[in-house]
Amino acid sequence: MNVSAISTYTGLTNGSAAIQAATENADKAKFSELLDKLRSGNKASSEKQGESTLSSSQIMQNGRLNGEYTTGFHGMYIAESDKTSAPRGAAANQANPNVKTKTIDRTSELYEKAQELENYFVKQMLSEMRKSINKSKDSDFATKMYEDMLWDEYSEAMTKNAGFGLADQIYSQLA
Repeated sequence: MNVSAISTYTGLTNGSAAIQAATENADKAKFSELLDKLRSGNKASSEKQGESTLSSSQIMQNGRLNGEYTTGFHGMYIAESDKTSAPRGAAANQANPNVKTKTIDRTSELYEKAQELENYFVKQMLSEMRKSINKSKDSDFATKMYEDMLWDEYSEAMTKNAGFGLADQIYSQLA
């Protein structure tokens, strides 16, 4: 391109093209500087002996995804009496009176995973129930996403407080 063509183009765009090009060049320079810092930092840290980087499993709680928004079941039961508690809900209704009911250790990781499975079933139940509700208008993506998050919290609250007993039954079968 010759000089007259550039000045004509700049005159037509009111100089915004030149400003945009300068901004892009500055952003590229900052990005390449950041990449250089990261590369040099990785080389320096890999050369140091005795130091290791943290893995994601060391940062997160066991079995939880990084950035998971629900409160979860970790640390819900911490009392000493929770280690030998009686089953609740459907697990407490023993059909055979000759079978001794098992005690449940609600502080164990197995019970926590059993609660997560019960929570999954409650989420599925609520999801099917929500399909039966008539909505007046279409929602945008963000509304649908946050509504799903709300119903996930509802299912978690129901799992914690309703006493369905499914987690107790799962724990009794697997323990």
